[in-house]
Amino acid sequence: MMAPEQPPAPAGASRCQVQTWQAGTVSAQQDTLAEELPVALEFNGVSHAVMLATPLDLADFALGFALSEGIVDSVQEVFDIQQESGCDGITVKLEIASARFARLKEMRRNLTGRTGCGLCGTESLAHALRPLPPLAHPGVVHEDAIRRALAGLRQHQTLQQLTGATHAAAWCGDDGSIRVVREDVGRHNALDKLIGAVLKSRPPARDGFVVVTSRASMEMVQKTVTAGFGCLVAISAPTRLATELAQAAGLCLIGFARPERWVAYSHAERIRAAAPDTPRD
Repeated sequence: MMAPEQPPAPAGASRCQVQTWQAGTVSAQQDTLAEELPVALEFNGVSHAVMLATPLDLADFALGFALSEGIVDSVQEVFDIQQESGCDGITVKLEIASARFARLKEMRRNLTGRTGCGLCGTESLAHALRPLPPLAHPGVVHEDAIRRALAGLRQHQTLQQLTGATHAAAWCGDDGSIRVVREDVGRHNALDKLIGAVLKSRPPARDGFVVVTSRASMEMVQKTVTAGFGCLVAISAPTRLATELAQAAGLCLIGFARPERWVAYSHAERIRAAAPDTPRD
């Protein structure tokens, strides 16, 4: 009897034959793996960075990277984004304003991306610790909203449920509703994808907060602040430098986040507690 035909793998994933061992029993099965490919980013025809990323939402990724790395200051300075697939990976080509391209050339950065490192190839300490302007409209975040977002995030992590190999970054409304989610094997990439997806359709003043399924490193704080979000909620821990940058920039930084417990590392005064008689989900 022939085995039933497997449905095609979802976008961003592939299937492979594996052998499983459990309680002394060996069996052949199919597993689903997250894709990871080299993604080259070109600005005005010049190669700038090669990142290892999940090949989903790459236009969002490229736009978010350009914004969060300070290559452009607004979505309006990106005129066009095109994708080109090749045997070695995918190239995403951005056409940006000439003034921003001139600034990019002055940065003299040649990044080689890794899923665990966002600073590979940075030429100087000044580039690594670029100054962050204080957030203009940081806003407040409500306890019930944080709880609701954390409780509901997993059901939006499609690739993670299938592969167990991806991070997610989510933009959540003031009420904790999850509005946009992006996934990637790299935590920095997931956040860049989210930034690109949100900012291309939102005005500069943004409500809500960001949740990430990773630790809160210095660069995650940099990207969040540069994008203009007022609160970053991380499932794991922050670093000391991330906490210092968040405090200085006005970012409310929350770590070790679970629906019923979290730790506020900076600007805890902006978290609004629920009323004592407010029912919990």
